[in-house]
Amino acid sequence: MKQTWRWFGPDDPVTLAHARQAGATGIVSALHHLNDGRAWPEDEVLKRKSEIEASGLSWDVVESIIVHEDIKTRSGRFRDLIANYKASLGAVAAAGIKTVCYNFMAITDWTRTDLDFPMPHGGTALRFDIVDFCAYDVLVLKRQGAENDHPPQRIAAARQRLAPMSESQLARLEANLIGWVPAREFIFDRESFRTALARYHDLTVEGLRANLIAFLREIAPVAEEAGVRLAIHPDDPPFPIFGLPRAVSTAAHARALLEGCPSPANGLTLCTGSYGASAQNDLVAMAKDFGKDIHFAHLRNVSKEPDGSFHEAEHLDGDTDMVKVVATLLGEEKRRRAEGRSDWEIPMRPDHGHAIVDDIGKKVNPGYSCIGRLKGVAELRGIMRTLDRLD
Repeated sequence: MKQTWRWFGPDDPVTLAHARQAGATGIVSALHHLNDGRAWPEDEVLKRKSEIEASGLSWDVVESIIVHEDIKTRSGRFRDLIANYKASLGAVAAAGIKTVCYNFMAITDWTRTDLDFPMPHGGTALRFDIVDFCAYDVLVLKRQGAENDHPPQRIAAARQRLAPMSESQLARLEANLIGWVPAREFIFDRESFRTALARYHDLTVEGLRANLIAFLREIAPVAEEAGVRLAIHPDDPPFPIFGLPRAVSTAAHARALLEGCPSPANGLTLCTGSYGASAQNDLVAMAKDFGKDIHFAHLRNVSKEPDGSFHEAEHLDGDTDMVKVVATLLGEEKRRRAEGRSDWEIPMRPDHGHAIVDDIGKKVNPGYSCIGRLKGVAELRGIMRTLDRLD
């Protein structure tokens, strides 16, 4: 697999030089300063590509051209925004970038309650604590109907959890849940978040999926003609939060998406952490069953807890058998080569590393510290090298 590295652009404290030192050969990035629904100008794409190539790397995956909320709800300016999306795909294709990862998560993108969860080794990880989430959703945000989405025993535990929280602890929880996500076009406060939620009040899971398939049926022909592979990222966490519908959380969801818009351009990002946070998903089986439609892979691991909480584990620990997943993906690459496919190589990146060693306490994008991801990609590289030798 092509070993790539997420880079958030010139303001990223983890530099292109660091990515190269980690052993990556490709970069996963976007025009974050223009990622608000507008069409990406071709000259801006080429400028970013040149910057990456000047560091001895290649820009292999765009992650992401943002899908505006108007598109997800098919309201407001969605027609103009879809036209902009098509234009951005054209600019990316003209620059020779052939893989585009995107998501269709309503409002939140990926969500965690704790960005610095202490680990036994002394570093920190990302964590989603279902009780902390319930405390915020039901007792702080006071979302309409929230008490119906959580069992009584969880709400009781949430009241106990919230009672001793200081104002600073509560502010941090709120910021983690609604006020920060890397590469988001804007930041919410409590009132603006409630307003955003109201847009989805009457949109069902079936409605959101229909909107996603309608969007794909418009952009997939453009991508297919340009030779671009679209790779949708799953919901994270892979279950409903804040009462919002989820359209890409399980293997069944992924299958419905592929069947709803049959096209070689319509495919998946196999995020082993996002899908892996649901007990419904068998990641090894998914890698095998969806192999031909996997255009990109995020390789990370999670440890699940019985109540629905989870945290980011070491790349080779956690609940997913990463060795078997990697072996299955390497087998898919071999099958593609035998078919004569020019795009046989699946780009992958180590996702969400722990904050360890000198990265502890540094200003980094949470989940995207340098050393934790370096450790992850080195471990994954070791698996791939070993399996190649045994083949």
